[in-house]
Amino acid sequence: MPRGMFKSGRLRKIFVKTPGGVTHIHYRQRKPSKAICSVCKKPLAGVPREMPATLRNMPKTAKRPERPYGGVLCSTCMRVMFQQKARGESA
Repeated sequence: MPRGMFKSGRLRKIFVKTPGGVTHIHYRQRKPSKAICSVCKKPLAGVPREMPATLRNMPKTAKRPERPYGGVLCSTCMRVMFQQKARGESA
């Protein structure tokens, strides 16, 4: 029987077949959910879905797009916001 901490569903199961032909269950942390746009709630492209420890070791340019509001707004919402600012509308 698995220990209580492994029964909650917090960790994901990985089935590993050993050289002896026996399948063992390894437990790993689940990946975080996708980053979403703060305006339209669409998943952001170019933002990795990794564990915090992995993200710490990534370069800054790999963590989010290098455009204004990259990692916060999707490209469509960013364009609309710039058009509204240029027209003098309230954003």
